[in-house]
Amino acid sequence: MVVCFLIHTVCPVSALSAGESRILYARVFGSETGDGCDFTPEQRRLMQKEKLHVVARQVRSAVALSREASGAVCVEAVLGEEAAALGEADSGVFSLGSAELFPDQSVVLWLGVQSLAFTLVCSPHENLLLAEGTLRNIARHCLEELRLLGPGAEVLLKSDRVDALLHRLLPHGQLLFLNHRFAFALDKEIASYVSK
Repeated sequence: MVVCFLIHTVCPVSALSAGESRILYARVFGSETGDGCDFTPEQRRLMQKEKLHVVARQVRSAVALSREASGAVCVEAVLGEEAAALGEADSGVFSLGSAELFPDQSVVLWLGVQSLAFTLVCSPHENLLLAEGTLRNIARHCLEELRLLGPGAEVLLKSDRVDALLHRLLPHGQLLFLNHRFAFALDKEIASYVSK
């Protein structure tokens, strides 16, 4: 089961300080059971928001470390170069301890594409190869169909399209095994919806 999906910044943005990461899109699947019943809905929402920010900061640090180790730098996006940017993307995985942020132990998969990071937080028993393939597929659709790397791309204004994309590729937080025919049909369906 996928616990949550995030799209956030990993390179400095003019409105943020050098060490910050802005969450552009977040989707939490399922219900959290480890927080107890003593909190109001507003307190739960704020605690969940802080948990997501902690994950985004850890991913930003992992991306920065990976890029520093490889000698890569954060470069500006060129419209139409989404496939090349995705091919050169940094990726990684790390584990969150039991009850560190989420009720159970979790595994975080991330994909750093230029100034953005796409992140999946999964249960530790999930198939990590399938999760990575799903994450790359979601990132590919976001970059190609929604033009998230383009100048002035507002992910916040495209959240309904990202929701529809996740509904088809990650329904209720479940990873899907897809054969090539079904994946091709799903790609056509997503492209027709996003182009509307």
